[in-house]
Amino acid sequence: MNSLIHPTARSPSLAELDERARDIFRRVVEGYLETGEPIGSRTLSKGGVHLSPASIRNTMQDLAELGLLDSPHVSAGRVPTHAGLRLFVDGLMEIGDLGEAERRDIDARLFARGRGFAEVMDEASALLSGLAGGAGIVVTPVREAGVKHVEFVSLGPEQALAIMVFEDGQVENRLMRPPAGLTPAALQEASNFLNSRLSGRTLAEAKGEMDQELALARRELDAAAARLVEDGLAAWSGGEDLDRSLIVRGRANLLGDARAAEDLERVRRLFDDLEHKQQLIGLLDHVRDAQGVRIFIGAETRLFSLSGSAVIAAPYMTGRQKVLGAIGVIGPARLNYARVIPLVDYTARVLGRLLDA
Repeated sequence: MNSLIHPTARSPSLAELDERARDIFRRVVEGYLETGEPIGSRTLSKGGVHLSPASIRNTMQDLAELGLLDSPHVSAGRVPTHAGLRLFVDGLMEIGDLGEAERRDIDARLFARGRGFAEVMDEASALLSGLAGGAGIVVTPVREAGVKHVEFVSLGPEQALAIMVFEDGQVENRLMRPPAGLTPAALQEASNFLNSRLSGRTLAEAKGEMDQELALARRELDAAAARLVEDGLAAWSGGEDLDRSLIVRGRANLLGDARAAEDLERVRRLFDDLEHKQQLIGLLDHVRDAQGVRIFIGAETRLFSLSGSAVIAAPYMTGRQKVLGAIGVIGPARLNYARVIPLVDYTARVLGRLLDA
């Protein structure tokens, strides 16, 4: 997990910039985040910087030599580097607050009646995607509660419902395709088998033991019941080795931000990065140790070093400060940080309250 994070090279501090350099740097970054375009000296001189374009260019060159600004083309203006964005986010950015209407909208969408655990997670991801303009991402919690009850319910010849009730009151449902020839007796046999072996254990504790148990029990269990048990365990655990789910919503937002061929290539590489599910989950697990919002910009993480993207994420936790998982937004490095940070923070807190209810 730690291998995903690049060691942070020493970057200039704000104390190393005089008032002129700090003002020009701030204006370049704010202009770039607003437009996505390089900011030139003439633009700054017309926009309130009371210096000649030549003086502004000299200061911008100094900032470039410090590694805070870069020039994408010889004749173009300047854009912030990832180190420059980090310095701006950490020291110069003014973070806004959510309006009361936005808070009510988030509350209403996440607390909608009749939603199960999976639906709430999906809605939280979609909500952030829509409000923040990037792709919303949610890592589901590690399931640590013991199992209280297991049940398989037939919904017809080609569909069954697997229900697992945990000791913390959470209920997980999975639709499954039952084995051919499954009888009501075999369905009950599979439920009884799992209840006798899983009760009081977490899924993590039961996973290793169940493989051995199944091998021994095949001679006793009906073949269809044994298959149903295996399929049920796979559905609950997320597959052979995966017990975490990653929900991503809003990929279309990333395409909508692309303005040129190089942007499309960046987005294509970002889509490739999003397919590395386990690596992205590993990155977001770094957020579990944080008290608030964490920001990963471009080359700070190996996962997004090529696509030059950014992740803004926060842990969601119970009222007793037990971290359950992480939620956030992924997008281009020029995300609207001042808006997205409070959105992610508030959504994480609402999600934590909801799951703690």
